[in-house]
Amino acid sequence: MSKDRRDVLEVLKFELQFLEQGGYGRSVHTPWKPTSAFQDSLSCPNFGDPNRPHACDECLLHDFVPDQYKAEDVPCHFIPINAHGETVDSMKRQYTQPEMEDSLREWLRQVIKRIETGRAQTATPAAPNVTN
Repeated sequence: MSKDRRDVLEVLKFELQFLEQGGYGRSVHTPWKPTSAFQDSLSCPNFGDPNRPHACDECLLHDFVPDQYKAEDVPCHFIPINAHGETVDSMKRQYTQPEMEDSLREWLRQVIKRIETGRAQTATPAAPNVTN
């Protein structure tokens, strides 16, 4: 379990909104430097700090990383984001940035929906058991 105290649903919704508004295009401050999914958004506790003072297990995305990848340098790039188990790491070598972002966008929508559904079911009190 991550040490991040932010609401996972709100962070994922923010990440989706970030992608829908142009996402990981080139930075106006460093247009020569490619951007990195998750790392170059406010979702990352190390956003904007090249020293990376926060361990990745402090990020709520760490909970989505399969155990065998939690020790990777950028574990969030190993979250399976489609039905084929492809990750940001594997997709960046085979797909264009927009194609990878489309898969990431769809993954975010699915996870957001799953969390919202789970919370709605938890918040809805069970119907009383009426017997005559």
